[in-house]
Amino acid sequence: MRVELVALVVDDYDSAVEFFVGALGFELVEDSPSLTNDGRAKRWVVVRPPGGQTGILLAQADGDHQQTVVGNQTAGRVGFFLRTDDFAAQHKRMTDAGVRFVTQPRDEPYGRVAVFLDVAGNKWDLLGPTRAE
Repeated sequence: MRVELVALVVDDYDSAVEFFVGALGFELVEDSPSLTNDGRAKRWVVVRPPGGQTGILLAQADGDHQQTVVGNQTAGRVGFFLRTDDFAAQHKRMTDAGVRFVTQPRDEPYGRVAVFLDVAGNKWDLLGPTRAE
């Protein structure tokens, strides 16, 4: 078994695709018309990091209840983790693309880390090897 997709509730499909594909460098795996369970139009939008197996289903908020979780899917905690082999290059690329980092890079026992916000405001860790590795 493997985790194939995780859902991320967003305000807007297009701005989310622009962020994940443009700013983070993810691949757009699928963007297809679909229907909600009650027959309304929606899109099935999947992105994932190059070479990754698990994708992110970008799910546009549908209704007030879903809108309340946009940007707060993990109750303000870091809930998503993006690992890279070249922390410095990826951090610079993301910074240059306008990604908002809320902490400075630091070394922890598990590697180099900096917290950034996605397009919806959710917290992510950018993780890489420590500088000594």
